[in-house]
Amino acid sequence: METYKKILKTPARSLRANMTDAEQKLWQRIRRKQIQNTQFYRQKPLAGFIVDFYCPAAKLVIELDGSQHAETEHKLKDQIRDHALMQLGLHVLRFDNRQVLLETDAVLTLIDSAVNERTNTNPP
Repeated sequence: METYKKILKTPARSLRANMTDAEQKLWQRIRRKQIQNTQFYRQKPLAGFIVDFYCPAAKLVIELDGSQHAETEHKLKDQIRDHALMQLGLHVLRFDNRQVLLETDAVLTLIDSAVNERTNTNPP
């Protein structure tokens, strides 16, 4: 299990109770091991962050971004966050909310590929 700051538990619970439409739509399609029989968690505290979705078996983080993430300030914060998560051996996939809402199957295909690639234990 990955480490996290205990202070993030309460805000994570609040985020789970108030998910965006895009988060709800994606959650309905990845929960209960629907992708390659792997477990996903939503609004999961990891290190000093709360990530939108996390699959420990694949060490995969999925972030859904609203329109504010297109702004320069948010892009920089996202890059710093992604780098910190990658330093922990995690792979980060980012999708904007519009993608999830309008191109759900394409998003799920990319998530499925990432899970497959990161959990494939067959040697080359």
